[in-house]
Amino acid sequence: MEIFVELFQQSGLANLTFGNIAMFVVAGVLIFLAITKGYEPLLLIPIGFGAIMANLPLAEMGSYADGIMAVIYDAGIRTELLPPLIFLGVGVLTDFRPLLARPLTFMLGAAAQVGIFAAALAAFYLLGFTAQEAASIGIIGGADGPTSIFITIQLAPHLLGAVAVAAYSYMALVPIIQPPIIRLLTTKKEREIDMPQARPVSKTTVVLFPLITGLVASLAILTSAPLIGLLMFGNLIRESGVTERLKKTAGGPMIDIVTILLGLVVGGTMGAEHFLTYQTIMILALGAVAFSFSTAGGVIFAKAINLFLRDGRRINPCIGAAGVSAVPMSARVVQQFVSEQTEGRVNPLMPAMGPNVAGVVGSAVTAGVFLALLA
Repeated sequence: MEIFVELFQQSGLANLTFGNIAMFVVAGVLIFLAITKGYEPLLLIPIGFGAIMANLPLAEMGSYADGIMAVIYDAGIRTELLPPLIFLGVGVLTDFRPLLARPLTFMLGAAAQVGIFAAALAAFYLLGFTAQEAASIGIIGGADGPTSIFITIQLAPHLLGAVAVAAYSYMALVPIIQPPIIRLLTTKKEREIDMPQARPVSKTTVVLFPLITGLVASLAILTSAPLIGLLMFGNLIRESGVTERLKKTAGGPMIDIVTILLGLVVGGTMGAEHFLTYQTIMILALGAVAFSFSTAGGVIFAKAINLFLRDGRRINPCIGAAGVSAVPMSARVVQQFVSEQTEGRVNPLMPAMGPNVAGVVGSAVTAGVFLALLA
């Protein structure tokens, strides 16, 4: 009998805390939303399961413990390896032609980063976060999970779980958050602007773009080179036309493996003692502010650009909301919103893809600026 008592006392059941149970619920909600609602399932399911493992009492399965998750954390996150590899895969999957066909939309991708600075300033001046913590929180407004992880692990690693969950959660909630903001900031007439067919983009242009952009952006802001460099390398693999095997590997098995590892390790940082804090609540709230301001910034800037364009050349300001780097979800949300508002007469999917892919570059460059100033 004493043996059974001793076994029970050494089990997880006997050592469960309220915090562990609460985190099981949080993890269950993430997995539930991923499965039933389709909210970023490729990431929320690994994150949710990683959080369950991190909260198994005495199991040492968290990213900050001594188990296998900690090995992956040290090798893939602390070394800043996994987020750039995600960018490599994203580069392979990204078509920059909509952006190159309408270079003006690059400015919308830049304008949509305003939420990053709004949230960072609010975190620093109003809520007492350090400059490094504020920058890590603000980057949530870029709606770019790998970038959020990349900057947070360098500036505020203790906030990694909360920042990553907020970033990926708001990416998943794009269809819920963005339409009301777009509706509030645009008129019926503006939503009905039908943009003309974009000019074709030459093979030479799409090959030179990743080379020139990667070189110039990396030289200008060296701290953005790991993200921008691998993003553009991946895109070069895509567009060169002579590296099909590399393209299939980077855009398929490689990015899938890295996504699994990244999700599990991020979930592994969500131990109750690290996640169930007042800071987490503030981070989630500021993430909503950042994302909302970024959406609004893109729309308002598009409206401002139209003041200087003649009739027939004006852009549909709704596509400015796609300047956040949730690719291609944000562009699809904009297209669906405009189509519903115009009864199918206007479908700006390809125009919206321009600022959408520009947002990927914009968030990476912004992260580089923060790292250059604060790291």
